[in-house]
Amino acid sequence: GGLAYARVGSDGATLEGGKALCEGLAPVAAALIATCGAGAGDLILFGAGEEATVNKALDRVRQFVAATLDMVPPGQHAVLWITEFPMFERNAEEDRLEALHHPFTAPNQSDVANGGDITKARAIAYDLVYNGVEVGGGSLRIYRRDVQEQVFDAIGLSKEEAEEKFGYLMEAFQYGAPPHGGMAFGLDRLVMLMCGAKSIRDVIAFPKTATAQCLLTAAPGDVSEEQLKDLHIARLPRATALDATAQA
Repeated sequence: GGLAYARVGSDGATLEGGKALCEGLAPVAAALIATCGAGAGDLILFGAGEEATVNKALDRVRQFVAATLDMVPPGQHAVLWITEFPMFERNAEEDRLEALHHPFTAPNQSDVANGGDITKARAIAYDLVYNGVEVGGGSLRIYRRDVQEQVFDAIGLSKEEAEEKFGYLMEAFQYGAPPHGGMAFGLDRLVMLMCGAKSIRDVIAFPKTATAQCLLTAAPGDVSEEQLKDLHIARLPRATALDATAQA
């Protein structure tokens, strides 16, 4: 994988830059330029690799360029709902499917009607994005045992494992759980964006430092041996703790 680039020539129909790249794209250069909406002198970036990785990388490039060239108008409020999430994503390292949101998100009924493949279904999930940053999200939840079993099967969870870990939930579904959903907002993050702050620590009441210390209460502080004993926690010397971690 990697990032390549080419510049649109003065004629607006050819590409200039790396020889191999431009020669390889020459037959489709005009169509590519038109698809990108590019003009003479514009730079076109190309990402190569796994789709998910490339999308994330190009998004970082997009944000970096916009910030560096001061292309984001100040005081602008751009709000977007994202609703067309897939139910699953593939874990390339383990070669299996994983729930994109979480395994209790309900699938779009039109995608699974009449025996539709749940692994290709969209989720009834939603994210709220403000100026390019997620500030809230949620989903409708599964409330039927048969649908939940299909999801568990899709992510490779056996019936035995599902029963052991979520038996109480599966049993509850048999008694007629109502359709339900949830959503949560990151209000502190939203305030940070609306204030134009650089860090979330600038807008929350009692921010922790980068090393997780509280300047107001001086936490974390010492804990008495009696408190540790009540919680069945042993305190090890630093060297011993590091050795134990290394051996694990």
